Amino acid sequence: MSLAVSGEPQEPAPDVQVTVYRVVQEALTNVLKHADARSVTVRLVWEPATLAVTVENDGAGAAVPRPYAGSGRGLIGIRERAAALGGTAVSGPGPQGVGFRVAVRLPLMISSGAEVGM
Repeated sequence: MSLAVSGEPQEPAPDVQVTVYRVVQEALTNVLKHADARSVTVRLVWEPATLAVTVENDGAGAAVPRPYAGSGRGLIGIRERAAALGGTAVSGPGPQGVGFRVAVRLPLMISSGAEVGM
């Protein structure tokens, strides 16, 4: 696993911090459960008002489905968390159709009325 960071790190709002943690946790869990990957990269790109988080692997998917006790709603949860903060989330095949990518863009500060209840 590798971590790539670019831009000037800032102090995001607490709800953004929790969301980033949960997004990375869910994406890495999915890599372990489904990807049969040899490598995974977590990328943080700090921009003036946003943080882009990308988790990308080189897997082809598990050849044989692995049993697990998950709900199957992990990617939906990532999208819902991002949307609750005014951000976006997309997921799908990685570059050149290899592996899988989860990409989330979040505002660093959120309005005082936004809450993440997931």
